[in-house]
Amino acid sequence: MAKGEYSAVGRRKKAVARVRLVSGDGKIVINKRDIDNYFGLETLKMTVRQPMNLTNVGNYDVMVNVRGGGLTGQAGAIRHGISRALCKADPELRGTLKKAGLLTRDPRMKERKKYGLKAARRAPQFSKR
Repeated sequence: MAKGEYSAVGRRKKAVARVRLVSGDGKIVINKRDIDNYFGLETLKMTVRQPMNLTNVGNYDVMVNVRGGGLTGQAGAIRHGISRALCKADPELRGTLKKAGLLTRDPRMKERKKYGLKAARRAPQFSKR
């Protein structure tokens, strides 16, 4: 595996993550904070680490700058960005990541509110009289 610096952008919902892979020992830093300080839930930490665990690559430090969305969307965006950067670092990993569905950008977005309704699909309460 080639050493160096690889960068990629990952997106999910409104979150955008700019990811940099640098040769190192596997530390993950998000917005200048350690992953344990940034994400409280263990499931979100697992989501972020999924591409690294799947490919057994631990010789890269991950620096992430993420903006927008909530914590779950940000975790998904970081996962997408790490997967893309790993593909740049080693093209042989592409098949493994693609099979796991980590290279596909999740197209699901929040549905817009429609006029005459209280939310995207929520109608005003019906009353006969």
